[in-house]
This record gives sequence, structure tokens and C-alpha cells, in this order.
Amino acid sequence: MRWLGTGLVLSLVLGASPAAAQGPIRIGFFATLTGAAAADGASAKHSAEMAAEELSAEGGIGGHKVELLVYDDRGESRESIAVAIKLVERDGVTGAVSGSHSTPSRAMAPVFARTGLPLTVAYATHPDVTRAGACIFRNGFLAQVEGGAGAEAAVKLLGARRVAVLTVRSDFGAAVGAAFAERARKLGAEVLSEQIHPPGEKEFGPYLARIREQGVDLIYLTSSSAEGALVVRKARELGVAAKIEGTHGIDSSRFAVLTGAAAEGVIFTTNLNRDDPRPEVQRFLRRYKARTGAEADMVGASSYDAVRILARGIALGGTGATAICSALAGLTDYPAITGRIARFVSGEAIRPVQIQVIRDGKVRSLATIDNPDVITPPPP
Repeated sequence: MRWLGTGLVLSLVLGASPAAAQGPIRIGFFATLTGAAAADGASAKHSAEMAAEELSAEGGIGGHKVELLVYDDRGESRESIAVAIKLVERDGVTGAVSGSHSTPSRAMAPVFARTGLPLTVAYATHPDVTRAGACIFRNGFLAQVEGGAGAEAAVKLLGARRVAVLTVRSDFGAAVGAAFAERARKLGAEVLSEQIHPPGEKEFGPYLARIREQGVDLIYLTSSSAEGALVVRKARELGVAAKIEGTHGIDSSRFAVLTGAAAEGVIFTTNLNRDDPRPEVQRFLRRYKARTGAEADMVGASSYDAVRILARGIALGGTGATAICSALAGLTDYPAITGRIARFVSGEAIRPVQIQVIRDGKVRSLATIDNPDVITPPPP
């Protein structure tokens, strides 16, 4: 390992084959490894490394081992742009993977769009990420899809008629929260409040006091796992009886640990189904826990998928950017760890949304949202 500026370059050379002497295929990867979102970044990094190691152990891509170049974007737009420029202009990557949130991903996407290099996006939700260029592919959910599926679950599955939205002030929170509210109203629910809190908020009493007065059936929460834990614990402390539904932001082992018994019954939208019986899914869950000591989350699983999806495009198209992009655009029925992807349309994955619930301290499958009106992204 060696430090280069702000980036940590990690060469993964396991499972070398004779063809590897021709040189490795270099894949860029960035995530938020420091700061408030460092836990997500760590999950994404561990999983991306797992994917790259496995690819090399399987013989590489076309006989070439995989070299994963890992950088910290610090969760900042300016830093993510600098990282993207390094990957493109200095490191000479064949393609890259975003294991980061919407704000840094949204900022650096145009760098890759200008060069035409392929970029796969693990879990950032903001629509502008894929709108930046034709060779950017999101294997996670577009904000409109995740928010719409959340509303579908709230109204049709949980029977909510009076809802409150509590949104973190961020690109992710604004986009997903707005999509939930729009779909909930379309389904006949009343959205009685849409409150916004700053990132890192610690005191949710005033927000929840207002929600308690409104007598809502359900609180829709966009937040990180730490913020989500504070909201849920405070809501139960204040006697708020409403159901609580979150997004993939609380799909983390940290959420259950931080929330304790108050997490019981909380549901959330995600693309990771821990109860998926496919051997590759259960193998990933076991390997992640053996590697990190923690349960896998959707951030990690999505980052793992994003590396392997890019690798599939390279394997099918070669190392030329145009051919890789064509191969990715033509992928069908891709068996991702986070659920089969039917196809990509304008860079967006078409796939069902999982609804998970916390029962007895464990994350379990509750339902699957596969309504085409919900899971098909709107035209860009």
C-alpha cells in the first residue's frame, strides 16, 4: 500500500494468472472514508475490495488481475472532483466505481462524463448523477424509485393514511423525501408535515412533538443510521405510536445497535434481502461478516455489485470505453447480490425494491415492491 496525495492506492494481486503479466486492469474506487459518513465508506470499501479480490482469484478479467485504486472523497464535492481527475488523468483507470453518497457522486460524475469512461454508482440516489452522461450506470435505486416504493409500502402494505416526512437536509434526503410525499399523495394519503433537519442533528424532540400532535399513522424518515437511531428512540420515549419507515440510510448493523429495543418493527426500503436463498447472496453475507466482524448492509452489498458489474462490462466489451459502455447498456437479467437487475434504462437499474423489517433484533424480509409503475424510473 502506498499513499498518493489524499488517496490510498490498494493493489489487489491475489490469484495472479500467467496472463496477468500483461498488466492489471485498473479500476478506480472512491468513498467517504473520513468524517460523519465514514461508517458507510468503510462498508463500501471492504465490499469493493472483496469483489476485486474474488475477481482476481477467479482468474481476473480476461486473464488480467484487478488493481483497485481506493480514494477518500471525504464526503466533499471539491474533493470528489479532485479524486475523479486523478483517476482519469493520472491513474489511467479503465473505469471507476462510486461507493459514496449523492453529494460527492453528483459532483464528480461530469468528470467521467466528459471523458466517456464508464462509472458504476453503488447507492447514490440523486437523479443528476446518471444524468451527467451516457456511460454512468446506477445499480442502486434512483431517488424517485426508492421514495415511491416507500410510499407504496406505507399506504398499501401498512395501511397508513396520515403521514409525516422527516428529511435530512442533503441531496439524498431532499430527492427521496419529495418522491415519497408525491407518491403517498397520489395513493390517497395525507402528508401532514414535511420537516427538514440539518445533517448531524442530535435533538429531535421538537420535530417529534409536532408529529405527535398531528396524530399520524406513519413517520417516513430519511437519515443516516445514527440520526435514525436518535429519531426512533426519541419517538418511543415521547410515546409516539406511529409506525416508522426508513430508507436504505438505516440499513446498517449500526442502526439496530444504536437503537436497541426501540428498533423493533421499524421497516425500511433497501435492495439487500438477507433472506434471499441464493448461494451467492448467503456466501457474500458470511464472507463480509468474517472479514469485518459486522453484519453486511446494502451500502456494502451495492458497492460489491458495482465493482462486479463494471468487471462484467469490461469482460464483455474489452478495455475500450465505448465498448464497455455498450456492454453495460445491454446487460440483462444480471444476478446481483442485491437482487436481479432486469436491465438498465438510461443508466438506471430496473429491479424490485425490498422492504425489510427489524424483528427480534434481526433484519428480515417483509415484502417486495415490484409494481412497474414504481420501479421503472421516469424518463431523464
